Amino acid sequence: MAIYAIGDVQGCYTELCRLLEKIDFDPAVDTLWFCGDLVNRGDESLQTLRFVKSLGDSALTVLGNHDLHLLALHHGVKKVRVTADLQKILKSPDRDELMNWLQGQSLLHYDKRHRVLVVHAGIYPSWGLSRARKLAAEVETMLRGENSVKFFRKMYGNKPDKWSNGLKGSKRLRFITNAFTRMRYLDQSGKLDFTVNRSPQRYLRRDMNPWFLAEAQLRADLRVLFGHWSTLPIGCYGRFFALDGGCVWGGHLVALRIDNDSEDWFFVDSHTKKPINTAKQ
Repeated sequence: MAIYAIGDVQGCYTELCRLLEKIDFDPAVDTLWFCGDLVNRGDESLQTLRFVKSLGDSALTVLGNHDLHLLALHHGVKKVRVTADLQKILKSPDRDELMNWLQGQSLLHYDKRHRVLVVHAGIYPSWGLSRARKLAAEVETMLRGENSVKFFRKMYGNKPDKWSNGLKGSKRLRFITNAFTRMRYLDQSGKLDFTVNRSPQRYLRRDMNPWFLAEAQLRADLRVLFGHWSTLPIGCYGRFFALDGGCVWGGHLVALRIDNDSEDWFFVDSHTKKPINTAKQ
């Protein structure tokens, strides 16, 4: 039995099929962990959602910012542009079934046996394992409850940009959501910066660092797998593993086997010719 973590698919279903063929994925014995952003910007988000859902217990996904955008649109909160790719989902006959499934997914997955955390963007540095899991559960409870529409209406915004235990209500939920699904850089005080998504090699500021370079409260034996950052080179940054190969932008779709000591990487090239994205996400 193998466990593979897979970076942002973003509607690149054709590449996903090629990647699963390359790793010889068998849903009867193997498991896939997706790092979020199954949808948007590619041409095959509907096929991607249907496929991942059809895998049942052989796959799980954490929620990314684009997945949350889709859910917000489904609930009538129109604060982002409806792309043609998302429109296909919103007009599909199985829309409600797919959205109910997606809304039931988590912000964070923790595997105790392999000492692995899977998130879309990252873990805020001052959060330990217990705190991160509890905060993710706060948002997940809201997503799955009768006040989910209220959550989506209040979800958007860059403030507050620094964590405080005293945050309450929609501000608290917004920060938690942003940290798990949008975070890249933060300053020395722990304040999040959402203005850029360039790689650290191109964004050289002494007062800003990638979140994974800050002093972390997580136990030293935990590995963190994340996506979201297409301009960040794929690879291992200490115990933090970047899996977004920018497939939708002409890069790669990435899988990392995590159930053995060798941590084998697998790649397939994108068929798209779009240039790598440098805009805000």
